Amino acid sequence: MEIETVKDAFDHVVKKQKLTSSKAIDLVNHVEKEIEQAIGAIQENGMDGDVASKLNHEILLNLKNKLKEMVPVKQLESCQKEMNTAIGKWVKTTDKFFIEDISKAYRNVDMESHVLSELIANHLYREALFDIGDNFIGEASCQASIEMKQLFQKMYEIHGALRAGKPEPALSWAMSNHDALLQNGSNLELKLHQIQFVKILKQGNKDEALLYARAYLTPFATIHKDEIQRLIASILWAGRLDQSPYTEFLLPTNWEKLAEEFAQQFCNVKGQSSTGPMGMTVAAGGQVLPIILKLMTVLTAKREWHSMKQVPFPLDLHREFQFHSVFVCPVLREQGSDDNPPMLLPCGHVLSKQSTVKLSKNSSLSFKCPYCPFEASTSECKQLHI
Repeated sequence: MEIETVKDAFDHVVKKQKLTSSKAIDLVNHVEKEIEQAIGAIQENGMDGDVASKLNHEILLNLKNKLKEMVPVKQLESCQKEMNTAIGKWVKTTDKFFIEDISKAYRNVDMESHVLSELIANHLYREALFDIGDNFIGEASCQASIEMKQLFQKMYEIHGALRAGKPEPALSWAMSNHDALLQNGSNLELKLHQIQFVKILKQGNKDEALLYARAYLTPFATIHKDEIQRLIASILWAGRLDQSPYTEFLLPTNWEKLAEEFAQQFCNVKGQSSTGPMGMTVAAGGQVLPIILKLMTVLTAKREWHSMKQVPFPLDLHREFQFHSVFVCPVLREQGSDDNPPMLLPCGHVLSKQSTVKLSKNSSLSFKCPYCPFEASTSECKQLHI
């Protein structure tokens, strides 16, 4: 993987920098030690006159010879040379894998400017950049959804409170959206009650914790029996949970994880994707950009790229960018559609409807599967719904 090669080259530079720095420090310390010893020897003479002058001269001459043998300047130059070599290799590696000019992968896409501006503004609101979003709307002279801004302002307000250890706003929201959360299969409300329950236990108030459990945890007991039992048992350790078998309730990461889960469920309930469309598009584009750039070096003319309806080979995206199944007929090399759906042959292979019609001479004859000896007719093929 290209990024791994770049990372390995960078790690080599870091390793070389540490080694070079260590050598340089050791050398400087050695030189400093020799000089200090020479100064100490001169001070010990403690006499004036020719004898002292002669002894000091010998000390300095001896120091000069030692430094000459050490050749500190050349050693430092050697260390710096090794470092420069490593940096040079790193630069060549990054230049090889990171192409500055990506304009050759550009192709014209018909999109009205106000639509793009609205997408950018909504993306800024999604990222909690509300002031920047407002300024962008003013400068771009576009209209953006005020409801979208208010929606994410509310989400980030509750999200921030959760990260600060204040679950009350999130609890209020979860309880008011109880049915929607259950429909999504989420147990966010239980987790919020759990973290509030633990917060009470940390204060050492057993009675208050028990009352809270009866009021808010009991409704979840039939479905989440094991979790509720552990929470109730932890009451015995009120005020000293850090010494109990339930220390996982106190992990600082619990708040962070819960805040992220809240943001995801908030978006689900409000009919929004947890990741913004613009952020998702840029991330997916960044993943396939190196492949597109390599394709551009193969194409003989740029006009081929602009007229190309689809890439001549599959672009494999990570799982987070895959939202629905896509079928490409292995015979016609065309993507399936409502008019040309995938058809399952009796042998188990799948072709597009147009392929089966062509192979069967407009459904008049049985045909041989292109991938096995089995023969079939169009009436035996079954449509697949993906």
